Amino acid sequence: MADKRSIMRIQLDSGAKDELDKICSKRGMTQIAVMSRLVGWFIRQDDVIQTAVMATLSDQALAQLAGQLLKRMSSRSGKAK
Repeated sequence: MADKRSIMRIQLDSGAKDELDKICSKRGMTQIAVMSRLVGWFIRQDDVIQTAVMATLSDQALAQLAGQLLKRMSSRSGKAK
């Protein structure tokens, strides 16, 4: 049985579209193939990588980051005494 597939549209500014066209031409791939591989790679990444790529933080990642920063600040203030 074949995997179910979905077709999605994306919106790009003209500069991004031109660069995507160059990549597709250089790799000998269709736009759909390139975008499918990129999305496939992206969804397999952990939250830290996704955050770096998207420049966003989930609530869980933000809480973890806040906790790590508090620990660092606490340990540094203890050393300063």
